[in-house]
Amino acid sequence: MSDTGDRELGEFGYTNQLKRTLGSFHTFAAGISYISVLTGVFQLSYLGLSEGGPAYWWSWPAVFAGQLMVALCFAELAAQYPVAGSVYNWAKKLSNPHIAWMAGWMMLLASIVSISATALAYQRTLPQITSFFQFIGDGTGTSDAANGVLLATVLIVFTTLVNAFGVKLMARINSAGVFVELLFAVLLVVFLAFHFVRGPSVVTQTNGTEAGHSSGYLGAFLIAGIASSYVMYGFDTAASLGEESLNPHRNAPKAILRALVASFVLGGLIILFALMAVGNITAPELGTVGLQYVLTDALGPAIGRVFLFVVFIAITVCVLAVHTAAIRIAFAMARDNALPGGRKLARVNKTTGTPVLPAIVIGVLAVALLVLNINSTQIFSAVTSLAIILIYLSYLLVTVPMLIRRLRGRWPREGTPAGRFSLGRWGLPVNVLAILWGGAMTINLAWPRTEIYNASPPFHWYLKWISVLFVGVFAAGGFAYYWFVQRHKVGVLADHAAAPAPDEEVSR
Repeated sequence: MSDTGDRELGEFGYTNQLKRTLGSFHTFAAGISYISVLTGVFQLSYLGLSEGGPAYWWSWPAVFAGQLMVALCFAELAAQYPVAGSVYNWAKKLSNPHIAWMAGWMMLLASIVSISATALAYQRTLPQITSFFQFIGDGTGTSDAANGVLLATVLIVFTTLVNAFGVKLMARINSAGVFVELLFAVLLVVFLAFHFVRGPSVVTQTNGTEAGHSSGYLGAFLIAGIASSYVMYGFDTAASLGEESLNPHRNAPKAILRALVASFVLGGLIILFALMAVGNITAPELGTVGLQYVLTDALGPAIGRVFLFVVFIAITVCVLAVHTAAIRIAFAMARDNALPGGRKLARVNKTTGTPVLPAIVIGVLAVALLVLNINSTQIFSAVTSLAIILIYLSYLLVTVPMLIRRLRGRWPREGTPAGRFSLGRWGLPVNVLAILWGGAMTINLAWPRTEIYNASPPFHWYLKWISVLFVGVFAAGGFAYYWFVQRHKVGVLADHAAAPAPDEEVSR
């Protein structure tokens, strides 16, 4: 086997059926487009500002610090195992097939929900560019959910088709979109800098959002911080494309860390400079429209629309990257026959070099999730929060087994080639902090708050507790199906199994 990454595939019992065509920038682009700072910042800034005021900005460095601990752990894993379905296969190496299945199941479900949640960002951007995109209703808010579902569906159909046509097309579109996004993110920072009307002390203002919280501003801040936690995840996508990347052991760890750091710097500056440039820091539009309002208010309608168009591009490539990552998770589990219809889901099209059926199935499920919530006025915050909870849980199913192996002296593994990314003596404290962070954020995200899960009438207990119910039902139901049905069928499919080593054939 070559040293491009196929040797590690042999350890999993796989032979690579995917095409290695992605270079270092493609890998980086996959990670940063999943994070997509312009998408996340502009989609949920309204939540941060309405619940925490300008001081919600401090959640940005807080989330970065926590996610950096997770990213460092993942970078170390990516240097060892750059394989499709990263979280699933990492959990399998670090623990056992049962934990791995739960990690993969959670990540797959999270990715499908993330596709739906991210695609909804079209509604907060396209109608701001032109009212032409407000096909349903008049844009006053009463029909936003239905119109948002329509726009999101169109986007998901597009990402399904692109992914079905192959990774090369996806990579070209994704890389071009990321280049435009990064370029205009820098330009946006510069443009906003020329329109300051106040100093950076604006991030100390709470705008009275602490009122009504028994814990004062802390209660408001924990809710507002969800806006930041939504952005900085998905960096493991760079490793999940490892089987399609050149020199993945070197490129994947760098891509993971560079994507997170670049997103933190650009996103933090955009939020800060926007708050310093907006005309009225207490404008109600900040809590309803978000930073999209700042673009037209501070930069003027013409320039503002140009940047909103770039946000539209960022949303498109973000959903494309999330869809791509979801396909790799499904493919990784399917070739282990760990999903129903595994043989069909794991089939790689010989012409496109990509699994086509998972692209279609995932697209259909993402649209179905939107349609089920088409009349919900709370669809934006609720669906988004559910996606993040599932992501954090799947990450914990990797970082916790990783810590156990560290404590037992079994990680990092022996015989690791020199030059690969390693945390060295910092591995243990970083790993512990990653788990503490992941656990705290999972609790914060799942907390049954009316502000997130039942902000407007009718008020029902099950809506307030939807996060716990949703996660509990799908986790318990999914694992029950696996334990009683699917686990008896699990095993690498013959079409994907690695050929036995010469000494193994002789022994037979």
